[in-house]
Amino acid sequence: MSEEFPPRIVRLLDLRPLDEDTYLGAEVAGLARIRLFGGQVAAQSLRAACHTVGQGRLPHSLHAYFIRPGTYEETLRFDVARTRDGRAFSTRHVTAAQGGKPIFEMIASFHDPEPGYDWQPQGPPDVPPPEDLEPPDLPALIRHPTGFEMRAVRRERPDGIWSPHPFWIRHREPLPDDPAVHASLIAYLSDMALVSGARAPGSPRELAMAVSLDHALWFHRPARIDDWLLFSVDPATNHGARGLAHGTLHTRDGRLVASIAQEALLRPAL
Repeated sequence: MSEEFPPRIVRLLDLRPLDEDTYLGAEVAGLARIRLFGGQVAAQSLRAACHTVGQGRLPHSLHAYFIRPGTYEETLRFDVARTRDGRAFSTRHVTAAQGGKPIFEMIASFHDPEPGYDWQPQGPPDVPPPEDLEPPDLPALIRHPTGFEMRAVRRERPDGIWSPHPFWIRHREPLPDDPAVHASLIAYLSDMALVSGARAPGSPRELAMAVSLDHALWFHRPARIDDWLLFSVDPATNHGARGLAHGTLHTRDGRLVASIAQEALLRPAL
């Protein structure tokens, strides 16, 4: 990777410090046209928090709320509060704001590597490798011109509602070796199509509003975003106007690298 011309997705994480714990988001044109992608805000918020933690102490989880819709026309400001630094863990609270108003709140926890028992449930279902799949004609919902390539495993649920999950995803260009960069980019892609993934089988096709409400992400094992990852999402429950989705990220050899949960507002059309 060229240091002079890093990939666009890496430039997105190049935050400008205002003071020790305040950063401005990089202005990268052409990432989207309408509403600010929530994964971008999550990735930049986590990157801001990483700047305030020692290099060897990496994020193991984050929990966040989407408060207001963001826009690509205003600069993002990230204020980091250093909640705690312990012997093995650090906690950070990040507020992302535009126009003086918060649009996103996140608490992230960081952990020093420690030895321990290594176990996970049986790997993901047997799916074709990405080389055997064609690039999907994905809707604008998850079409982000940031250098990612995708391969869809299945296109339609049994009830006829279109769902992109599961799909393989990776960044086309080699990325830096910094594990904090890859963790931030996992936060970026962890929001792709989660709202549609929360819709229950048989639920109404027409929605008046479908937006993310809150988001949780757990980092189980190190992973690189420039290697193929299998992103799987299934609805957990729907009630009233809210739906919950559970997701996972696995490597090609079946290692579980991250778990995701998101609640979405699924307001039916009247």
